[in-house]
Amino acid sequence: MTADILDPLVRAATDFIDATGLAGVFVLMTLESACIPIPSEAIMLFAGFNVSEGNLSLVGIVAAGVLGNLAGSLIAYAAGYYGRIELLDRHKLIHVSRRHLESADRWFERHGSATVFFTRMLPIIRTFISLPAGVARMPLGRFVVFTVAGSIPWVLTLAIVGREVGDRWDQWRSHLHYADYGVVAVIVMGIAYLLIRRRRGSAEWEPTPPA
Repeated sequence: MTADILDPLVRAATDFIDATGLAGVFVLMTLESACIPIPSEAIMLFAGFNVSEGNLSLVGIVAAGVLGNLAGSLIAYAAGYYGRIELLDRHKLIHVSRRHLESADRWFERHGSATVFFTRMLPIIRTFISLPAGVARMPLGRFVVFTVAGSIPWVLTLAIVGREVGDRWDQWRSHLHYADYGVVAVIVMGIAYLLIRRRRGSAEWEPTPPA
Protein backbone atom coordinates (compact mmCIF):
# COMPACT_ATOMS: atom_id res chain seq x y z
CA MET A 1 0.00 0.00 0.00
CA THR A 2 1.17 3.53 -0.68
CA ALA A 3 1.75 5.96 2.16
CA ASP A 4 -1.25 8.07 1.08
CA ILE A 5 -3.53 5.06 1.67
CA LEU A 6 -1.65 3.46 4.55
CA ASP A 7 -1.30 6.48 6.85
CA PRO A 8 -5.05 7.19 7.25
CA LEU A 9 -5.70 3.47 7.87
CA VAL A 10 -2.98 3.34 10.51
CA ARG A 11 -4.30 6.45 12.24
CA ALA A 12 -7.86 5.09 12.21
CA ALA A 13 -6.71 1.71 13.55
CA THR A 14 -4.65 3.19 16.37
CA ASP A 15 -7.42 5.60 17.37
CA PHE A 16 -9.87 2.68 17.45
CA ILE A 17 -7.58 0.63 19.70
CA ASP A 18 -7.09 3.63 21.97
CA ALA A 19 -10.86 3.91 22.35
CA THR A 20 -11.82 0.23 22.61
CA GLY A 21 -8.77 -1.70 23.87
CA LEU A 22 -8.74 -5.48 23.38
CA ALA A 23 -12.12 -5.42 21.64
CA GLY A 24 -10.60 -3.07 19.07
CA VAL A 25 -7.67 -5.43 18.47
CA PHE A 26 -10.11 -8.31 17.94
CA VAL A 27 -12.39 -6.35 15.57
CA LEU A 28 -9.54 -4.93 13.49
CA MET A 29 -7.79 -8.30 13.15
CA THR A 30 -11.13 -9.84 12.15
CA LEU A 31 -11.57 -7.24 9.41
CA GLU A 32 -7.97 -7.64 8.22
CA SER A 33 -8.34 -11.42 7.97
CA ALA A 34 -11.67 -11.04 6.16
CA CYS A 35 -9.77 -9.36 3.29
CA ILE A 36 -10.33 -5.76 4.42
CA PRO A 37 -7.07 -3.84 3.77
CA ILE A 38 -6.16 -2.92 7.36
CA PRO A 39 -2.48 -3.74 8.02
CA SER A 40 -2.07 -6.22 10.86
CA GLU A 41 1.41 -4.77 11.40
CA ALA A 42 -0.12 -1.49 12.55
CA ILE A 43 -2.74 -3.24 14.68
CA MET A 44 -0.39 -5.52 16.60
CA LEU A 45 2.56 -3.12 16.82
CA PHE A 46 0.35 -0.42 18.30
CA ALA A 47 -1.28 -2.95 20.62
CA GLY A 48 2.24 -3.89 21.74
CA PHE A 49 2.99 -0.22 22.34
CA ASN A 50 -0.06 -0.11 24.63
CA VAL A 51 1.42 -3.04 26.55
CA SER A 52 4.59 -1.00 27.16
CA GLU A 53 2.39 1.84 28.43
CA GLY A 54 0.63 -0.49 30.86
CA ASN A 55 -2.76 -0.13 29.16
CA LEU A 56 -3.03 -3.71 27.86
CA SER A 57 -1.41 -7.09 28.57
CA LEU A 58 0.74 -9.08 26.14
CA VAL A 59 -1.33 -12.24 26.67
CA GLY A 60 -4.53 -10.26 26.10
CA ILE A 61 -3.49 -8.67 22.81
CA VAL A 62 -2.06 -11.93 21.45
CA ALA A 63 -5.28 -13.79 22.31
CA ALA A 64 -7.40 -11.02 20.78
CA GLY A 65 -5.20 -10.93 17.69
CA VAL A 66 -5.23 -14.70 17.12
CA LEU A 67 -8.98 -15.02 17.75
CA GLY A 68 -9.67 -12.06 15.47
CA ASN A 69 -7.49 -13.61 12.80
CA LEU A 70 -9.44 -16.87 13.09
CA ALA A 71 -12.83 -15.14 12.98
CA GLY A 72 -11.96 -13.12 9.88
CA SER A 73 -10.39 -16.14 8.21
CA LEU A 74 -13.58 -18.14 8.76
CA ILE A 75 -15.59 -15.35 7.12
CA ALA A 76 -13.30 -15.39 4.08
CA TYR A 77 -13.30 -19.22 4.05
CA ALA A 78 -17.12 -19.22 4.05
CA ALA A 79 -17.17 -16.69 1.22
CA GLY A 80 -14.96 -18.98 -0.84
CA TYR A 81 -16.82 -22.15 0.20
CA TYR A 82 -20.31 -20.88 -0.61
CA GLY A 83 -19.17 -18.79 -3.57
CA ARG A 84 -17.80 -21.85 -5.38
CA ILE A 85 -21.02 -22.46 -7.34
CA GLU A 86 -21.16 -18.83 -8.43
CA LEU A 87 -17.60 -19.13 -9.72
CA LEU A 88 -18.71 -22.04 -11.91
CA ASP A 89 -21.81 -20.17 -13.08
CA ARG A 90 -19.67 -17.23 -14.16
CA HIS A 91 -16.66 -19.14 -15.44
CA LYS A 92 -17.05 -17.74 -18.94
CA LEU A 93 -16.45 -14.25 -17.58
CA ILE A 94 -13.70 -14.94 -15.07
CA HIS A 95 -12.09 -18.01 -16.69
CA VAL A 96 -12.69 -20.41 -13.81
CA SER A 97 -13.81 -23.87 -14.89
CA ARG A 98 -14.69 -27.03 -13.00
CA ARG A 99 -11.28 -28.38 -14.02
CA HIS A 100 -9.59 -25.39 -12.35
CA LEU A 101 -11.54 -25.99 -9.16
CA GLU A 102 -10.69 -29.69 -9.20
CA SER A 103 -7.01 -28.77 -9.51
CA ALA A 104 -7.36 -26.46 -6.51
CA ASP A 105 -9.10 -29.27 -4.61
CA ARG A 106 -6.19 -31.63 -5.29
CA TRP A 107 -3.62 -29.01 -4.28
CA PHE A 108 -5.31 -28.30 -0.94
CA GLU A 109 -5.85 -32.01 -0.34
CA ARG A 110 -2.10 -32.61 -0.66
CA HIS A 111 -0.57 -29.35 0.55
CA GLY A 112 -3.40 -27.41 2.19
CA SER A 113 -2.19 -27.71 5.77
CA ALA A 114 1.33 -26.50 5.00
CA THR A 115 0.04 -23.80 2.65
CA VAL A 116 -2.32 -22.31 5.24
CA PHE A 117 0.26 -22.58 8.03
CA PHE A 118 3.16 -20.90 6.25
CA THR A 119 1.19 -18.25 4.37
CA ARG A 120 -0.20 -16.99 7.70
CA MET A 121 3.31 -15.64 8.27
CA LEU A 122 3.62 -13.86 4.91
CA PRO A 123 2.54 -10.25 4.36
CA ILE A 124 -0.46 -9.67 2.05
CA ILE A 125 -0.81 -13.37 1.13
CA ARG A 126 -1.83 -14.19 4.71
CA THR A 127 -4.90 -11.99 4.31
CA PHE A 128 -6.26 -13.74 1.23
CA ILE A 129 -5.31 -17.43 1.57
CA SER A 130 -8.64 -18.23 3.26
CA LEU A 131 -10.58 -17.57 0.05
CA PRO A 132 -8.92 -20.27 -2.09
CA ALA A 133 -8.95 -22.63 0.91
CA GLY A 134 -12.72 -22.20 1.07
CA VAL A 135 -13.17 -22.52 -2.68
CA ALA A 136 -11.16 -25.77 -2.60
CA ARG A 137 -13.28 -26.89 0.38
CA MET A 138 -10.32 -27.68 2.58
CA PRO A 139 -11.65 -29.60 5.64
CA LEU A 140 -12.77 -27.01 8.17
CA GLY A 141 -11.07 -28.66 11.15
CA ARG A 142 -7.68 -28.67 9.45
CA PHE A 143 -8.21 -25.11 8.25
CA VAL A 144 -8.91 -23.90 11.81
CA VAL A 145 -5.96 -25.75 13.36
CA PHE A 146 -3.39 -24.51 10.85
CA THR A 147 -4.82 -21.00 10.73
CA VAL A 148 -4.38 -20.68 14.50
CA ALA A 149 -0.96 -22.37 14.46
CA GLY A 150 0.28 -20.13 11.66
CA SER A 151 -1.09 -16.89 13.04
CA ILE A 152 0.40 -17.25 16.54
CA PRO A 153 4.05 -16.60 15.47
CA TRP A 154 3.02 -13.60 13.35
CA VAL A 155 0.80 -12.01 16.01
CA LEU A 156 3.16 -12.76 18.90
CA THR A 157 6.26 -11.42 17.13
CA LEU A 158 4.54 -8.19 16.13
CA ALA A 159 3.17 -7.74 19.65
CA ILE A 160 6.60 -8.21 21.24
CA VAL A 161 8.25 -5.85 18.74
CA GLY A 162 5.57 -3.25 19.45
CA ARG A 163 6.14 -3.61 23.19
CA GLU A 164 9.89 -3.20 22.79
CA VAL A 165 9.51 -0.20 20.47
CA GLY A 166 7.53 1.50 23.22
CA ASP A 167 7.49 5.28 23.03
CA ARG A 168 9.29 5.20 19.67
CA TRP A 169 5.98 4.15 18.07
CA ASP A 170 5.57 7.46 16.20
CA GLN A 171 8.95 6.96 14.52
CA TRP A 172 8.15 3.39 13.55
CA ARG A 173 4.71 4.16 12.20
CA SER A 174 6.14 5.62 8.99
CA HIS A 175 8.27 2.50 8.41
CA LEU A 176 5.68 -0.24 8.89
CA HIS A 177 6.55 -1.90 5.58
CA TYR A 178 9.97 -2.78 7.01
CA ALA A 179 8.30 -4.62 9.87
CA ASP A 180 7.09 -7.25 7.39
CA TYR A 181 10.63 -8.24 6.47
CA GLY A 182 11.81 -8.24 10.08
CA VAL A 183 8.96 -10.41 11.32
CA VAL A 184 9.32 -12.89 8.46
CA ALA A 185 13.09 -13.08 9.08
CA VAL A 186 12.60 -13.78 12.80
CA ILE A 187 10.00 -16.48 12.11
CA VAL A 188 12.12 -18.15 9.41
CA MET A 189 15.17 -18.18 11.70
CA GLY A 190 13.07 -19.64 14.50
CA ILE A 191 11.73 -22.43 12.29
CA ALA A 192 15.23 -23.14 10.94
CA TYR A 193 16.59 -23.35 14.50
CA LEU A 194 13.89 -25.82 15.55
CA LEU A 195 14.48 -27.97 12.45
CA ILE A 196 18.25 -28.02 13.04
CA ARG A 197 17.78 -28.99 16.70
CA ARG A 198 15.37 -31.74 15.73
CA ARG A 199 17.76 -33.09 13.08
CA ARG A 200 20.70 -33.05 15.49
CA GLY A 201 18.62 -34.79 18.13
CA SER A 202 17.70 -37.52 15.64
CA ALA A 203 21.33 -37.93 14.59
CA GLU A 204 22.54 -38.25 18.20
CA TRP A 205 20.02 -40.97 18.99
CA GLU A 206 21.22 -44.29 17.66
CA PRO A 207 19.46 -47.55 18.52
CA THR A 208 21.58 -50.06 20.43
CA PRO A 209 22.31 -53.05 18.19
CA PRO A 210 21.03 -56.40 19.48
CA ALA A 211 23.60 -58.52 21.32
